[in-house]
Amino acid sequence: MKYAGAAGALLAMLAAGAIAASATRTEANNGNLVMEDVPPIPANIVDDLVRYQNVRSASFEGWKEDGSGVLIRTRFADVDQLHRVDAPGGARRQLTYYGEPVGSVASQPKGDKILFTRDAGGSEFAQIFVLDPATGGATMLTDGESRNGAVVWDREGRRMAYQSTARNGASNDVWLMDPENPETAEIIVASDDGTWWGPAEFSAKGNRLLATNYVSITDSRVHLVDLDSGSVTLLAGGPDNVSTNYPVAFDDGNDGYWLITSQGSEFQRLAWQPAEPGADVEVVTGDIEWDVSGAVISRDRKRMAFAVNENGRSAIYLLDPRTREYRLVDNIPTGVAGRMEFSPDGQKLAMTLNTATSPSDTFVLETGPRALDYGALTRWTFSEVGGLDTSTFREPGLISYPTFDTVGGQPREIPAWIYKPAGKGPFPVVISIHGGPEAQSRPWFSSTYQMWLAKLGVAIVVPNVRGSAGYGKTYLGLDNGFKREDSVKDIGALLDWIESQPDLDQDRVAVFGGSYGGYMVLASAVHYSDRLSAAVDIVGISSFVTFLENTQDYRRDLRRVEYGDERDPDMRAHLEKISPLNNVEKISVPMFVVQGENDPRVPVTEATQMVAALREKGNTVWYMNALNEGHGYRKKENRDIYQQATVLFLRQHLVGED
Repeated sequence: MKYAGAAGALLAMLAAGAIAASATRTEANNGNLVMEDVPPIPANIVDDLVRYQNVRSASFEGWKEDGSGVLIRTRFADVDQLHRVDAPGGARRQLTYYGEPVGSVASQPKGDKILFTRDAGGSEFAQIFVLDPATGGATMLTDGESRNGAVVWDREGRRMAYQSTARNGASNDVWLMDPENPETAEIIVASDDGTWWGPAEFSAKGNRLLATNYVSITDSRVHLVDLDSGSVTLLAGGPDNVSTNYPVAFDDGNDGYWLITSQGSEFQRLAWQPAEPGADVEVVTGDIEWDVSGAVISRDRKRMAFAVNENGRSAIYLLDPRTREYRLVDNIPTGVAGRMEFSPDGQKLAMTLNTATSPSDTFVLETGPRALDYGALTRWTFSEVGGLDTSTFREPGLISYPTFDTVGGQPREIPAWIYKPAGKGPFPVVISIHGGPEAQSRPWFSSTYQMWLAKLGVAIVVPNVRGSAGYGKTYLGLDNGFKREDSVKDIGALLDWIESQPDLDQDRVAVFGGSYGGYMVLASAVHYSDRLSAAVDIVGISSFVTFLENTQDYRRDLRRVEYGDERDPDMRAHLEKISPLNNVEKISVPMFVVQGENDPRVPVTEATQMVAALREKGNTVWYMNALNEGHGYRKKENRDIYQQATVLFLRQHLVGED
């Protein structure tokens, strides 16, 4: 049975509705969470998981203007809100109180106002608000309908640049606004080709702006916007120099700028370039054969810091912009670093750090009188872990396994992280596949993984199949277009590797993943149902054609670059051929499908049409849909029940326990 195009999606919805009428349906959380054929959650599972579901994190979001404290995002109720911490280990003082989570945050230079974004129901149509910490009041600056983000203050704290779809609902333009007078908002860069534009940094005088034009994961460009004349000048990248280029900041003379670029390399490197068209790029980190994942500069332009993704782990370096010398910071815990920012006086560097056995928290590194000097690293927040004994948390090991094709005459190796529970195997296995597809599984802390290890006794393998970021641009492009199913073959090769491991149970293997990872779950079920025991698909793509036709306008062309253009007859035929929805007859594994009703990326129809097709075939399908969520569950009350149901599903269909 096949569903194609908008008409097919409509038929699928009608079919889903008809079949849902005969399914066992329950509701929770005031009717916001709808479940079909999901059995009642036993009380012992609820009790077992409660502590794992009360793990918190505290991500760094910015400095107070006087440098006396930091802003963090953390959750004390149902969703993340903005808090202030004034000293290491100090109390977290809540600044925002909403039923929806706070998104990105930008503190005002030379002032105390705070810009933040917030959407409704997971729609991702975020609005920009300005918060006055003195009164606690917040005012919405944008129109309440468009999608807005990527907010950047000018250096005086008077104007902001941001990305918005306000012009027509589809184009990703760059706008300029005085937050004191929102009616002054105006477009400074108009995008009419389906690509994404966003601001990076203002010049010292505020008359120029560095901007990013994102075309695809391997094609991004740096432009210089003259705010007086309105001219937009290409500085790096472009059709004749396809590469990734992300602006970081102007230098101290504002005659050049720092950028992260893949020009001439497999990897993204930190570089400097004069701020003029056609100028050569000066690569600074050419001897580091990994991606530079982020960089920041101090306000006085005297020092920089950058992060390197070394096979998934973060290394932090300090750099002297004048001499181009850099130095590894050797007192950073092994893990993954998030947002970094120098304090206003440049004497401290704050960051979010996450390790395999501890959730994200805010840390501050003391810096010295010279650009490469540093001192102690101090932990400012201590997030609760539900009273759990963190010494029992399991750390992952890094492995690689051979796949079907070769490099230099040898089998290509696929990197993966593996977590193993205490005790002796053979253990049931969950293969957890990341989304993106241009993402990377890294050794982050996961309360979900720790919960599965302790309560289900399963091993968890987290592969970075071809198409994953972090391993060079050749590897990144190995799954593009007509090569899409080569990444699915990497899962087949992983199943072969599991068979060769005496402490892993080849007869009890499940696949789990969200978004593109959800497509990988469905595709794995198409090709390897006879080797799988269970599958969990979260907001996954079931048909590339209906997905591309129904995803939001502002992102459709961006996704066509990765998946292929469904308007091309040959590509459409290929996408129809490989879509799981059109291969349901090959799926025989029990399936748990999880969706958010307001998902702007992977529309709810991708789930309903798959559930309908599987049920028509007589397959075992559990279905969960949160009516107040989007692309994944952000509200704790929904996430808790989803996690409990997942444990029940894996217990019944993977582990073999009732």
